[in-house]
Amino acid sequence: MMQHITGIPRNQMVFTSLEQSVSEGNPVRFVDAFVENIDLETLGFELQTLRLEGRPSYSAKIFLKIYLYGYLNGLRSSRKLEKECVRNIELQWLLSGLVPNYHSISDFRKDNPSGLKKLFKVFVSFLKDADLIAGEIIAIDGT
Repeated sequence: MMQHITGIPRNQMVFTSLEQSVSEGNPVRFVDAFVENIDLETLGFELQTLRLEGRPSYSAKIFLKIYLYGYLNGLRSSRKLEKECVRNIELQWLLSGLVPNYHSISDFRKDNPSGLKKLFKVFVSFLKDADLIAGEIIAIDGT
């Protein structure tokens, strides 16, 4: 009789960390370092003021990480980005387990169009300077 490889039983507890789940060379680490080291006010982002009552808001850097991750992975929809925050181990690592809802993700985009445009320009020029992209081919879809 032939033996089959078996996995871990689903109800088995496994001790691991998000840090162990994301390799050292994973591009998500670059996104994290990039966002943590940019000046949001210079780029023109509306920064939330901290309130003493009510539920605290998410940091603008959380949304920037979501959008840059989505940009690198072809995800634009706020609903798809929310879904990825739940199921994608890279986004779980990037956001430290936070899962903003699609409406919050969408509102951030709506409230900061010029800041996001500037951010993506800085991001792409940094990728070019670091020789991570060539920036030579442009695809245009005329439909």
